[in-house]
Amino acid sequence: MILTFEKRSYKNQELRIKFPDNPEKFMESELDLNDIIQEMHVIATMPDLYHLLVELNAVHSLLGLLTVVDLLQELTDIDTLHESEEGAEVLIDALLEGQVVALLVQNIERLDEQVKEEADGIYNTLAIIENMAEFRPGLCTEAAQQGLMQWLLKRIKAKMPFDANKLYCSEILAILLQNNDSTRELLGEMDGIDVLLQQLSVFKRHNPSMAEEQEMMENLFDALCSCLMLPSNRDRFLRGEGLQLMNLMLREKKMSRTSALKVLDHGMIGPEGADNCHKFVDILGLRTIFPVFMRTPKKMKKTGASEKEHEEHVCSIIASMLRNLKSQQRSRLLSKFTENDCEKVDRLMELYFKYLEAVQQADKRIEGEKHVSNSPGLLHCACARVARETMGTYLLRIYSHYLGAKQANCVCCFY
Repeated sequence: MILTFEKRSYKNQELRIKFPDNPEKFMESELDLNDIIQEMHVIATMPDLYHLLVELNAVHSLLGLLTVVDLLQELTDIDTLHESEEGAEVLIDALLEGQVVALLVQNIERLDEQVKEEADGIYNTLAIIENMAEFRPGLCTEAAQQGLMQWLLKRIKAKMPFDANKLYCSEILAILLQNNDSTRELLGEMDGIDVLLQQLSVFKRHNPSMAEEQEMMENLFDALCSCLMLPSNRDRFLRGEGLQLMNLMLREKKMSRTSALKVLDHGMIGPEGADNCHKFVDILGLRTIFPVFMRTPKKMKKTGASEKEHEEHVCSIIASMLRNLKSQQRSRLLSKFTENDCEKVDRLMELYFKYLEAVQQADKRIEGEKHVSNSPGLLHCACARVARETMGTYLLRIYSHYLGAKQANCVCCFY
């Protein structure tokens, strides 16, 4: 079968070169080649034979044909790859050696998505990349550098109606950026932070019109959060007025609100977030964040976020400002806790005791699970403990600044 494919592929290429302006001369060979490619789909059900594709040099020939995208998608199906790890490794090695991602990107750049078959070809191409990245996460850096990152950003910002391909592009982008500083830096250098902010700005006053569009929005938020873990991208986020956009999303109370909180948390945490913390105060962000701190929104089901996640992001943002702010901005933050008879201190104490109780209950539940290092109970307890300690740090900083404000109540929290 493979030898037949090689012969037909060679004959087709020969006729195409000989009669480039006369398709009728190579049409029959084109049909013969397509027939054998369809027959080769059966190989996708036998991953143990993948090594033969490599040994007979068929992978190189396959990569030169756009029509084999469907076949490659089946060959790299993640379930199939896991059926034979050895065969899968050989196939992936051969594909990477042939610079499969660069060739796939070159192919999809030529396609017209107005034609359904070509749009499907792009979707299947993205599926190939996702399958390979899931099987071997380390290839994400190489894939991004071979033109994939640039194409994804171009496709995401293209002025086209929302469709399955745009959703898939957002998903692949988020995958490339996971735990990978190299791809995060590459995106930043390509002005990708601005692209993400521009695409997300659509949702500052409008909710996604369908579940798929909401999924795309969350993918873009995840990509942005991942990028902000790199200090150089925080500066790009600041210069791109990302803080202003997130602040506006908090005010508008749309579905993007919870994700905007997550972005602010990632952008302001740690010493690298100091500039963003100061800018957030300058753009009157305190007027936005404290109403959210005082009351957790009840309608959060549509966003998929939990009350706990919401509270943790808000508290982390305020904790970052307490650590990073200096002089006038710091005074403006601390003065907020004395307003309205220190109601914000009362709220802080409420959250502190809430998480203290959660820690105590979790400690009791996991007493018999201490030998299980990855127990969900242990993880929940650790998260609650961090949240409680964050609240305690709040109180200590506020108490040290305003010695007389709710003094007795603040002190009792630490007993």
